[in-house]
Amino acid sequence: MPQQRRAQLTRRAIVVAAAEEFDRAGYDAVPLSAILRRSGVTKGAFYFHFSSKEELALALVRLQAQRWPRLQRAWLRRELDPLSIAVGLLNDAARLTEQDVVIRAGTQLARHRIAEDEESHELEWEPLLQDLLRRSAVSGLLRPGVDPMAVARVAYTAMVGASVAGSSEVGPGAVARMEEVWRVTLRGVASPEWLSNRRSR
Repeated sequence: MPQQRRAQLTRRAIVVAAAEEFDRAGYDAVPLSAILRRSGVTKGAFYFHFSSKEELALALVRLQAQRWPRLQRAWLRRELDPLSIAVGLLNDAARLTEQDVVIRAGTQLARHRIAEDEESHELEWEPLLQDLLRRSAVSGLLRPGVDPMAVARVAYTAMVGASVAGSSEVGPGAVARMEEVWRVTLRGVASPEWLSNRRSR
């Protein structure tokens, strides 16, 4: 195996092992020895790629930060109404955090301010959702009197909560929780016409 490819596989093994350990026990509770044991790499190989556990955590934060803009752009390119985009986007975000331990661990680390100096894509969620819900209101997709900014804040908070609660081994996962959130909230905020169209799809 070429040396560069072997190095890439080693780095990936370290990243995944760290994500699994941080996801299981939390950043502070995980010693470097646990990451080495799970990844199957030597301490020397670890320090070839990362200078410390903190640098490894920063790598996880960067990986998850790179993923969210791609997901957002993919949904914004779809020929759907803004409310459908908001719903689908948050469902997909929940699916990513449920299925990809690297994304899940990196997101948890970012929320716990492991990387205070890093550019945060976490903060871009609310403005994006606010724009989608504002456009939904203008298009008549929300019930009269519904505050689109409040809906955006509630939706974002629900997505974060679904991702955190869904990472537990007890109860529904993040996707099921997010879908449940939408089933409950959309009845009170979406227009009857939008709900009828959604059911008929």
